Amino acid sequence: QLRLVESGGGLVQPGGSLRLSCSSSGFPLDHYAIGWFRQAPGKDREGVSCISSSGGSTDVADSVVGRFTISRDNAKNTVYLQMNNLKPEDTAVYYCSASQVTTDQVMCAPITYWGQGIQVTVAS
Repeated sequence: QLRLVESGGGLVQPGGSLRLSCSSSGFPLDHYAIGWFRQAPGKDREGVSCISSSGGSTDVADSVVGRFTISRDNAKNTVYLQMNNLKPEDTAVYYCSASQVTTDQVMCAPITYWGQGIQVTVAS
């Protein structure tokens, strides 16, 4: 079965850090650009960050620039989202996505696979 699995979410205090991981099952990630999205209650899903298939190029939303960093280890078939200085407004379900690509571009659309999502809650 082909799927993406997120891990590393949970409850953290404001100012704290979490590292999310996205791993694949059934297919290698090295031919996919990987994205992180999030959806807060009552809001639309929004893009957070995207990384090219090699990891050489990244993009990050203005709302998290300087706080979130995306990276990948293709040997481990895993993509990470390091989240520092978390704020209550970062509370959301976080999803990773995979977009099959033929070039090493930061292109996280269209999306081929979605993960099931993982909760991140920032609260004191």
